[in-house]
Amino acid sequence: MSAVHEVELPDAAAARAWGRALATVLAAGDLVVLTGPLGAGKTTLTQGIGEGLEVRGQVASPTFVIARVHPSQVGGPDLVHVDAYRLGSLEELDALDLDTSLEDSVTVVEWGEGLAEVLAEDRLELVIDRPHGGAELSEEDLETADAGTRRVRVRAVGPRWADVELPTGG
Repeated sequence: MSAVHEVELPDAAAARAWGRALATVLAAGDLVVLTGPLGAGKTTLTQGIGEGLEVRGQVASPTFVIARVHPSQVGGPDLVHVDAYRLGSLEELDALDLDTSLEDSVTVVEWGEGLAEVLAEDRLELVIDRPHGGAELSEEDLETADAGTRRVRVRAVGPRWADVELPTGG
């Protein structure tokens, strides 16, 4: 089963709020694959998921550490936040041993398209677009990184998501 729907988020605050709402339907073992250009809001959305899961620590882009674990403060699943931007192969992804924490955590993989899908048959694939995202951000784009409507295409893959109602836009 593979269902697709779109969500429109008017700004970064709405992206965080939608992430919090998404966290209410996430459970241990869930995989979320985030795709979008630089500045699209992948980390912002993940911050909302972290807030909704009530995990410890500031959720920030794990670009240089590749993966960061945020333990639950309320007995729920931990958040494993991965940045696959610097990973060049499935072997490098496999070397992170994410499968050891998958069933006990919510795993969010930024830049995971084309790599992370092999981690789980059931997953959410989110593609985030925003008007000023791109490979190269101008100084003006950096100053307005929180501005601009994001369009999120959500693809629910696998039987886990068959009867789950995903949150609507912010």
